[in-house]
Amino acid sequence: MDVKDVLIDAYGRIKEEVHAAVDGLSPAELHSRPAPDANSVAWLVWHLTRIQDDHVADAAGLDQVWLCQGWEQRFGLALPSRDTGYGHGAAQVAAVRVDSGDLLTGYFDAVHTRTLEYVRGLGPDDLDRVVDERWTPAVTLGVRLVSVLADDLQHVGQAAYVRGLLRH
Repeated sequence: MDVKDVLIDAYGRIKEEVHAAVDGLSPAELHSRPAPDANSVAWLVWHLTRIQDDHVADAAGLDQVWLCQGWEQRFGLALPSRDTGYGHGAAQVAAVRVDSGDLLTGYFDAVHTRTLEYVRGLGPDDLDRVVDERWTPAVTLGVRLVSVLADDLQHVGQAAYVRGLLRH
């Protein structure tokens, strides 16, 4: 199996879990938070999607799907246009509100499609390319793609947990 096939499979698992976490939840359930400082399903899915969109677009030298496909306008959030949710406090988490899960999964699916298109086009040497020199050691494309996977899987697991609390 080629490394990019492993990445494609792993990113596909995120998609499955995002849809499972959101499917059938009402707007009230999407925004419910198990504690005042906890994250909602809506925020978690929005954030993990923003991180994937931001990081993959940067590595690929592309515009973010959020900006170039009109998702920022569709969401209509009172946040800076390039905000990914990193470092959000309770008030900012509460500000991420959607009318339905379809908006969340629609944006996620658009980012997922872009990510897979990019990964399918990679050659074996591409994963060794340095994409971020602000770290020691510098971050390669392979490390960045795995980092996004890890972050997304962590947050979709959190969303599934919050969903389980709501449906228990």
